[in-house]
Amino acid sequence: MAGTDSFSPYDELLTGPLTDPWTHQRAEPSVYGPDYDLLGRLLSLPIAAGAVSESGSFAGGIDAWVASEFRRAGFNADEVWPRATRPRVLPRDLVVLLDKLPAAPRAELSRRLANLPAVAPVDARVLGRAYEKQVDVVIARWDRGPELLVSTKAQLSSFGKNLPNRFEEAYGDAGNLRGRYPLAAVGYFFVQRATITTAEPDAFERSVDMIRKLRDTGDANGYIATALLLVDWDTGSGAPVVTAQPDLVPDDVQPAQFGVARRRGCAVRRAESCLRWVGRTVGPSRRRAAGWRVCQAGGRDTLPRSRTGARCR
Repeated sequence: MAGTDSFSPYDELLTGPLTDPWTHQRAEPSVYGPDYDLLGRLLSLPIAAGAVSESGSFAGGIDAWVASEFRRAGFNADEVWPRATRPRVLPRDLVVLLDKLPAAPRAELSRRLANLPAVAPVDARVLGRAYEKQVDVVIARWDRGPELLVSTKAQLSSFGKNLPNRFEEAYGDAGNLRGRYPLAAVGYFFVQRATITTAEPDAFERSVDMIRKLRDTGDANGYIATALLLVDWDTGSGAPVVTAQPDLVPDDVQPAQFGVARRRGCAVRRAESCLRWVGRTVGPSRRRAAGWRVCQAGGRDTLPRSRTGARCR
């Protein structure tokens, strides 16, 4: 295995300190704020390199950003795949083993793992109800199976022509994954170029409608959460910079839904927080099934424990 992989161009941007995703106002609930600046810097790399396509490097930048957002929200850095460093997929049990080993064998095992794609691959592949699926962002453990599965897609041109295909494959993937993992939180994140609003406004309206219709309406079909984001860049610039334009999208499908803290109170770290996966309001049973529980102190000093056993604050 080479010393680099498809995510390696983003390593320098992903290995810095994580910022606090919560904005706080006195006497108001905390509000989740996605790091759109990081997304812009990630996607600017493939655009500057001329890799303007809906797959490959551009799609990899979206995957890397969504995974980074979950780490910002408090999930352990090694539990969210793709990881910020190689190997991108590394089971938690192996991480624990590495942490317990003395320095010399730890370094040797780490070196070997980087060259064993069967154990520590670049992409996470999950066996669904009907077929195996490469899932873009994953949280999973051997003793629990998949807990969170996020599919990401990008569409940069030919919006109206290709949108029906996107809808069909997205709905099929949701049924495939949820059919085998009904307790997992399954999400869909769709990125389009902002030119759709002027070049094909009808296609944009259908995109918003598609994102809403892909959500589970209570019959265990569809995604637990969906989101749409528009991005754009100046094609005439020698050094194009990608900018996210979330305000062009209706509030109910904006990316800020993906991580919401319910106070009375969830802090940033997973050991101190209880998050919910939100595309709409979901019940306690589904929150627990997704791997976390919303903090509901109810005015008591004794707070509930999350599924991981950590106390919510």
